[in-house]
Amino acid sequence: MALGEFELIRRFFTDQPVKHPSTMLGVGDDCALLHVDGSQALAITTDTMVEGIHFLPDVDPEALGHKVLAVNLSDLAAMGAEPRWVTLALTLPHCDTTWLQNFAKGFFALAKRYGVELIGGDTTRGPLTITVQALGLTPRNGALWRSGACPGDLIYLTGELGAAGLGLKIRQGRTAIEDRTAIAHLERPEPRVDVGMKLRGLASSCIDVSDGLAADLGHILEASGVGAALDWERLPLPNRVRRYARETGDWRMPLSAGDDYELCFTVPPANRDQLERSLATSGVALALIGRIEPHTGLRLFKDGQSIDLSQDGYQHFSRD
Repeated sequence: MALGEFELIRRFFTDQPVKHPSTMLGVGDDCALLHVDGSQALAITTDTMVEGIHFLPDVDPEALGHKVLAVNLSDLAAMGAEPRWVTLALTLPHCDTTWLQNFAKGFFALAKRYGVELIGGDTTRGPLTITVQALGLTPRNGALWRSGACPGDLIYLTGELGAAGLGLKIRQGRTAIEDRTAIAHLERPEPRVDVGMKLRGLASSCIDVSDGLAADLGHILEASGVGAALDWERLPLPNRVRRYARETGDWRMPLSAGDDYELCFTVPPANRDQLERSLATSGVALALIGRIEPHTGLRLFKDGQSIDLSQDGYQHFSRD
C-alpha cells in the first residue's frame, strides 16, 4: 500500500533519538518552534517546489520568485510569526541569466514588503527545484498551534476559496472558463502575515490552506481531537468558482484543491467581537464558515443535507 507524505513523515522521521529542551514544537506542524530567549520563539519552515509538480514549466519566473517565498511566509503566518530571514537553494538545469533576473525580481519584491533578508543558501545543477527556508519570531506564549481547537469554537477563513484550483484548471486547459484573476491566485498567492500576527491571543488554532481546506482543516481536527461542521453557503467562493461547480457538478473542487494559501483558524465565541474588530481594517476578507464539534469527523451542510467529507487533499506519493 502506498504511503502518503504525512504517513511517510510520521513513520520514518518523528521517532528520533535527539530531543533538545529548546524545541517547543518539532515535526508535524506548519513550522517548528524553538525557544530562543525568555520571551520569544523562533519559527522555522522549509518548502521545496519542483517543476512539473508544484509549478508549470512555462510559468513566469517573476511570478515563481514571488510564489516560492510566499508559500513559506504563509507557513509563518499560520504560526503568528513575523518573518525575518530566508535561505534559498536553487537547482538549475542551466544558467539562464534572464530567467534568474526575473526570478530574483519577484522574490526580492515580496521580501522587501515584509522586511525579509536572504541570508544564505545553495546552488547546484539538475532538474529545476527550489527550496526556501524561512525563519521568523513570535512571542513564546503567543504562537498559533493546530492543537488548540475546542468544541463550540468558530471556524474562519480569510480571502477566497477555490480560486487557485480554478486557475490551475484554466492553465491546464481543463475548463472553458477564462479568468486571469484565478490564474493570479494560483501563481501569485498573498501570504496573510499581518492577519496571522493579529490572531495571537485570539485564535485557538490556525493553519494555512495549502493542500485544500478539507485536508488542512483536518490537520487541526486531528491535532485537537475534535470534529467540525461547515456551511456550504458561508464558504467564500468567488462567482467564477461557483460557476465552475454548477457547470461541472464538481462542488468538491474548492474544498480539495490546494494553493489558496489562506488562513483557516478557530476562535472561541468569547473572542469573536474582538477578532472582527481587529481584522476590520486589515483589507482581507473574513468569512465565518463553520463550528468545531466534540465528535470527530468533518461534515458539510449543503442543500439541506449533511455530507461527510473526506479529509484528503493533495499528498505526494499517495498515488504511487
